Amino acid sequence: MAASLLVPPQCSAKLSINSSTTYYRHHTFNAFFVTSPPSVLSLVANTKLHRRSRSSYIAMVQQQDAPTSNDKDSERLSARESLLTAFKDAGGFEALVRGKTTEAQKIDVTEKITALERLNPTPNPTTSPILEGQWNFTWVGSGTPGFVAARAIFERLPTFLADLSNMDIYIKDGFGDVTATTKLFNLIESSVTVRCKLAPMGPYRMEEEFLDIILESPKFAEATKPFRDAVAKGLTIPLGGNPKRFFSISYADDKVLILRDTSGIPEVLTKAG
Repeated sequence: MAASLLVPPQCSAKLSINSSTTYYRHHTFNAFFVTSPPSVLSLVANTKLHRRSRSSYIAMVQQQDAPTSNDKDSERLSARESLLTAFKDAGGFEALVRGKTTEAQKIDVTEKITALERLNPTPNPTTSPILEGQWNFTWVGSGTPGFVAARAIFERLPTFLADLSNMDIYIKDGFGDVTATTKLFNLIESSVTVRCKLAPMGPYRMEEEFLDIILESPKFAEATKPFRDAVAKGLTIPLGGNPKRFFSISYADDKVLILRDTSGIPEVLTKAG
């Protein structure tokens, strides 16, 4: 390593040998000290080292600040629980189809649906095994076929006459059975099932083709035994032309499924069991 010495002008004589080396001679001791400027290569090396150190530091800080997978899961689970709570506060599916849900409650649910959709953990939901199984309809938009049909019935019937006890869909091997179960006079339970074929049209878009409608035999309470023989067995009605609809799956996990039709209206289903 070259030694460096600051020598006052009055105490030294400067002799220039070449452009890269300067010699100083001390008057008293007649000694030479050499000062060598840093080479270009050393400057470049030091600059690269500084840049690498700075980049490593920035990367370390960003890694510390970036949310972990546990943080994302916690946020998603919190958003999901918040949505399910909003459903209960709004009165559930029956209150919705009977028109008892307030506008404020609808807005609250809609905001929570949107918040959960941003946290979708399933990249290709149309082909995911998560879809299979039984799902209960928890929230349907005002423009969906199921909502219109249910609303038309229950706006005209008092609660003691008809009660929509359940509406669900069972998905298996690319087919779905949508079943609405009603109870008349709290004694006669009747179900209507729409069979449909589900075909993926992309990672998020699905085609739903309606095949037929099954009118199942009513189930009577024990007190209605004399009426059982007067009711026909279940009836299957084919749907001519096989009507279709398209929807997108905007969120899917093992508990909640969110769909949006072509008009953007959301449907929320929760896994049964």
